[in-house]
Amino acid sequence: MEQSTTLLTILESLISEEDIQAIIDKHKYQEVARKFIVKALVHMFVMAAANEWKSFRHSADVATSYGLPAVNYSTFSKKASTVSYAIVKDVFQLLLSRMNRWMRRSFSFPKELLLIDSTTITVGKTRLPWAPYHGERAGIKLHVALSETTGIPHKVVETTGLKHDGPLMSEFVNPQFILVADRAYFKIERVDDYVKTEHPFVIRFKTNVELFHKKSLRRFPLENSNVVADYTCQLGTAQNRSRHRHRIVEFLDNEGHVIRVVTNLRHVPAETIAKIYRARWTIEVFFRWIKQNLNVPTLFGTTENAVYNQLFSALITYVLVKVFYENGKATCQRERLNFASFTKRLLQDQLPIEWRMATQSFLQKLATFNGIRLSKTG
Repeated sequence: MEQSTTLLTILESLISEEDIQAIIDKHKYQEVARKFIVKALVHMFVMAAANEWKSFRHSADVATSYGLPAVNYSTFSKKASTVSYAIVKDVFQLLLSRMNRWMRRSFSFPKELLLIDSTTITVGKTRLPWAPYHGERAGIKLHVALSETTGIPHKVVETTGLKHDGPLMSEFVNPQFILVADRAYFKIERVDDYVKTEHPFVIRFKTNVELFHKKSLRRFPLENSNVVADYTCQLGTAQNRSRHRHRIVEFLDNEGHVIRVVTNLRHVPAETIAKIYRARWTIEVFFRWIKQNLNVPTLFGTTENAVYNQLFSALITYVLVKVFYENGKATCQRERLNFASFTKRLLQDQLPIEWRMATQSFLQKLATFNGIRLSKTG
């Protein structure tokens, strides 16, 4: 398999031309190009993310050496701006739905964790006049619900940079998961509603929230436990107080700072509650990885479509690599690879034989399951 086609072969094993056409039809997009069609746009952005190309011009200059069709940079730029980003976002969502069927699920918590957070990407304010941020900067946000078990997004919502995180929490409600979020997502009315609807959650809250009528819970101290308190109380002042009594767990982080979280998990040890919240670090690692390895901070275009088409294509790239890495890690025993090493070797077509065979086998299984005929991959 050539270096240039590995990632695209993986994508084609999951998303067929018919799938893309169905999405195009859904959005009533009229394809007028003969060569640089929507599929080619997605492929170009995926390869740009994987190989950290720097611009439309750079991408066009190197495209053919990576097995992509020749295209003028202005054609690439125009296509990125005229194709509704909702199309590429739907391709991303379809990929997620198919990959979730194949990801191995084993978790040590009462339910699977859904980690909620956002990341902001900023540029000079003249670059994105439709997305003002602070001072001389413009910015956009990706609000992400990440599965702690699989390490891939469950859902992504895009906004401009000034959009507050809290209101977006409603986008991620899913009782099949335990929602895990930082202070930006805390609201008394929200946690009251979660108790009422029995939606499991663990959310950190601000230190200035008043605690009313505290009552300690009986617990059996564990050796080396980082938990310092476990109690129930109402939250807020008399003017804005929670309707329900909530469980509060206080524990120490690695630097000795006290972290306070509110939860409705009543029959779970306090130490497990602390571990659930600490698992939120996984989404921080995810954001750092896509920014460092998929060229996410380098936005090629200036229009809303161009920006989000690039970002959702980068997320497609992440999911492709992550899923195949997790499959290989579970099946390959002779030579261990970390995620960064796997990514580099995959793109350079330098995977060890065992990993190459695992990747090929997984490709064929996915393609067969999705009714897609693969071209010869070598």
